Amino acid sequence: MHNFFDIITNIPEHLIEPIGFLPEFAKEALIDSLNLVPFLFVVFIFIELIEQYFAKKKHLLVFFMKKIGPLFGSLFASVPQCGFSVIASTLYTRRILSRGTLLAVYFATSDEAIPVLVSDPSKIYLILPIILIKIIIAVVVGYLVDIFVTYKAKEPVAEVLPHTCGCCHHKLSDAVKTKDFWWHPVKHTFNIFIFILIVSLILGYFLSSVGTEENLAKYCLMNSPLQPVVASLVGLIPNCAISVMLTILFLKHTISFGSLIAGLSSAGGLGLLVLLTKNNDKKDTAIILTILVAVSSIAGLILQYYNGIKL
Repeated sequence: MHNFFDIITNIPEHLIEPIGFLPEFAKEALIDSLNLVPFLFVVFIFIELIEQYFAKKKHLLVFFMKKIGPLFGSLFASVPQCGFSVIASTLYTRRILSRGTLLAVYFATSDEAIPVLVSDPSKIYLILPIILIKIIIAVVVGYLVDIFVTYKAKEPVAEVLPHTCGCCHHKLSDAVKTKDFWWHPVKHTFNIFIFILIVSLILGYFLSSVGTEENLAKYCLMNSPLQPVVASLVGLIPNCAISVMLTILFLKHTISFGSLIAGLSSAGGLGLLVLLTKNNDKKDTAIILTILVAVSSIAGLILQYYNGIKL
């Protein structure tokens, strides 16, 4: 198995190194990105199994989220798939979930950050701390919001809800069909590969220009208290690929662990897009986004200046 793994990971290097017209930073970005593909595909197969299973248990999801709220929402959202934030946002716009439960789902959502970390063996040990930190933040803030934030959001306008969908816009309730089952992980893998490649090429170009990773980190406000705040604002961009970018920046030693947590905590993926477009009460939306950024920034700052986690 180890020999097979070595053969697979050496194929991109053997194919790309002889290409003379490519600059070194482009070769390195291509090799690193292609080496991630097998890992990403296996992880997305696993995620597809989970997604298909829970699509058939949506009534249980609603039941437990209403009964246990932030605790269940955060545990459920910790599965690396941002489709759950879409479900939670859709339910919240119908006032089926509480505000604290929705925020707990956003804080705990991990989406593509976990697959990217899985693909880097040297950083796998960080997956559990990241998930636990995000769940703790989600549970604590979720219950505090439900207790102390008393603003009552406006009731929604009656409408027929669109069918909820996952990151690649396929229906979450699709039956397990051979074609669809394999196509979704392939599409996820390709999309994330392309984004990783783009980010790696951009970082490689800047790194070749500034000289070292330390110099690049300075341009990205490394060790500045502003970095976690900026990361939390970037996390608000309603796209699952944002978590990939933040994770790659962390793996390249360009942002701190605290900034990674700040960005991932505020990154609600496509769920934020549903909230922004479907929530009729804009003041309520502003309250949710403000809490999301404020708590993510504070958590990031605390972790940035805490050395208890060896990176």
